[in-house]
Amino acid sequence: MKTAKTLIDNGYKHHVTVRGSTFFKQKVEKAIALIKTAGYYDFFRTYIARVQEIDGVTQLRQSEASIWANDYAVENPVDAGSVFVQKASHMKEYLEGALYYGGQAEKRSAEKRIEFLEALKKKSLEKEVVAECERLIKMWKDSALAY
Repeated sequence: MKTAKTLIDNGYKHHVTVRGSTFFKQKVEKAIALIKTAGYYDFFRTYIARVQEIDGVTQLRQSEASIWANDYAVENPVDAGSVFVQKASHMKEYLEGALYYGGQAEKRSAEKRIEFLEALKKKSLEKEVVAECERLIKMWKDSALAY
């Protein structure tokens, strides 16, 4: 973990790879394109090296700097992009030694997701993407009231 933190502090960025079915790869590439549009790609690739298709629950694999995701998680590219940024934020907190799980961590996580969606909403030229950002922002803000 120390080595990873040192590399990141010195500007290291991963070359992100995607592993899975053709359908999965296409959906992930759309999500990554939206991450680029929002201006979050450098942040994302600082902390995530790979997105891997699995038949199970979507999760961050800290030991691999990877996101394991299922087809459902990448079905909506706007939402998938926000999940990927959220997982990158978790990885950042993990490497910094911060508590990256629990109530306060979930609150920060939701805030990072909203921040990403706000940036994407401002920078996207696609009406459908903007509308989906608005829908997801409202949903995340409403759910953040629980914290």
